[in-house]
Amino acid sequence: MHRAKRIISSLRLANSLHSTQLPRTNFLYPQVTTQFSHFSSHITQPHTSTFLNTHQKLLFSSTPEPTIELVLSNDWSKQLEKKLSESNPKLTHETVIYILKKLDKDPQKASGFFNWVTDKNGFKTSSAVYSLMLRIFANKDSMKHFWVTITKMKEQGFYIDEETYETILGDFKSLKMASDATALTHFYKRMVKENTMDEVVKELVKVILGSNWSHEVEKKLGGMEISMHENFVLRVLKELRGCPSKALSFFKWVSGRFGFEHNSVAYNAVVRVLGQDASIEDFWSMVKEMKGAGHEMDLDTYIKVSRRFQKSKMLKDAVELYELMMDGPFKLSVQDCSLLLRTIAADRSPDLDLVFRVVKKYEAAGHSLSKTVYDGIHRSLTSVGRFGEAEKIMEAMRNAGYEPDNLTYSQLIFGLCKTGRLEEAYKVLDVMEAQECIPDLKTWTILIQGHCAANEVDKALFYFAKMVEKNCDADADLLDVLIKGFVSQKRIDGAYKLLVEMVNKTRLIPWQATYKNLIQKLLGEGQLEEALDLLRLMKKQNYPPFPDPFVPYISKFGTVEDAEEFLKALSVKKFPSLAAYQHVFESLFQEGRHSEATDLLYKCPHHVRKHKAICTLFGSEKSGSTAAA
Repeated sequence: MHRAKRIISSLRLANSLHSTQLPRTNFLYPQVTTQFSHFSSHITQPHTSTFLNTHQKLLFSSTPEPTIELVLSNDWSKQLEKKLSESNPKLTHETVIYILKKLDKDPQKASGFFNWVTDKNGFKTSSAVYSLMLRIFANKDSMKHFWVTITKMKEQGFYIDEETYETILGDFKSLKMASDATALTHFYKRMVKENTMDEVVKELVKVILGSNWSHEVEKKLGGMEISMHENFVLRVLKELRGCPSKALSFFKWVSGRFGFEHNSVAYNAVVRVLGQDASIEDFWSMVKEMKGAGHEMDLDTYIKVSRRFQKSKMLKDAVELYELMMDGPFKLSVQDCSLLLRTIAADRSPDLDLVFRVVKKYEAAGHSLSKTVYDGIHRSLTSVGRFGEAEKIMEAMRNAGYEPDNLTYSQLIFGLCKTGRLEEAYKVLDVMEAQECIPDLKTWTILIQGHCAANEVDKALFYFAKMVEKNCDADADLLDVLIKGFVSQKRIDGAYKLLVEMVNKTRLIPWQATYKNLIQKLLGEGQLEEALDLLRLMKKQNYPPFPDPFVPYISKFGTVEDAEEFLKALSVKKFPSLAAYQHVFESLFQEGRHSEATDLLYKCPHHVRKHKAICTLFGSEKSGSTAAA
């Protein structure tokens, strides 16, 4: 309580905020006449896309379910291997990828399955399968498997593509595996250098990218000495991923020119390339062709293409792709369903029809609705202001044995704030406490953010104080929300005081981006001293220096003393780098402030004044000034 009062009073807002009276209501959800049966009809109402209608007969091209179930539901053992061998399953590329993706958190089991399927089942592996295995083994506990696999991969003529290399390298760095990261880089560079196919691929890609696809391009390609095989096709497709139309032309040319029959690996590779907005019609056409040839989209391809669709807000295509996979032999998980629902709900105006289509397909696969799926539906309904139906979903959730939690209530608060019903949003906290669901930091943050977005920063601060009274401490996210709220109202001084108070009194460490944003706003208001204070705080909290906005500001408006203070605040060492001094001098010269630059030079340490680069800089400026005179 005292801590909250200190923070608020430091902003000189305490009196006005605590005098704010919030009306008391019995709010839970608005009264509605919409019945849940009406809402349910949206979910159960059949929806079939044009694509699925046209190609329904192609959806069940294989039945790998028994093998998948056997592998996923048992520990790996000799007995399991025996059962698998007795059933003698004919495993396709898609089935192997599906099983390995399901085992990506269990490297030991993934290794057992991979060794069995390649050594005893006769499965012909591919670069895609090897790449997936390397990603599974890219952790501290599986490095022996990793290096054995990567060596075996090279011996069999496969290569590590750039995407896989960058992904694994990033994993090694995040896991602090510096020696393995270095070894991987050496291995990758050596592999690229030794790969004679690489030069042929580069030459072919250069021809393709040199002009529009034409008979002339085909003639040039036909004159090249090309040994056409799966790996070569995959390499070229990866190089052409930025030009999907040319990748498609190459894919078709290969089969026409060489009579090359593309397999599942090649089809999945070209589908990955085509799965983007510029080539979406070609994407769906190729999916149709792939299914007609008896191949399925593998799970790894689905995940990559679906993420791209969701990131690009191609939500209708993402949902249709989800439906396609759920109608096929390789069912998606509840996590895939929840992720898609969350992305749809995050849209500015969520399309409820898309939500209902996803849920319908999930249920049709024999799944009962999980808590995350209920929350996905609830999130979309509250986001578009359909609070009545959202209440019915909460009732259904309870009936299914799931109690609404902070996530569920936060979605309601977000929706109410979004529709301007701020006081009702606050009352949700009373409802939560009555249900013994104590609001957590995320819930408070959403409430406060909703008020800031509605330009109600004073009320946001009031709720912030209430939050602290309830022993819920702020974090960097919440502070950033409040700072942005102040800035949006051009209350830069208030934002500065709040940040400094939170750092000094609660030992909170703001985000680097929060510091940078506020420093720029302070300099925009001519508050250099306050901006330097924040720069010093950044230094204390071990953030890298942020000189960018200071140098041009001081060069235009600052004094020599300001430049001195800036340079002192810039470094944790006794003196900042030579480059920092040089940057300031050059900027002063650009502003025509030669005398200030000279005065600053005399105040610099001896090693800076006598440095060759600095002497050269001042000598050239002196020569330039004399010539100009």
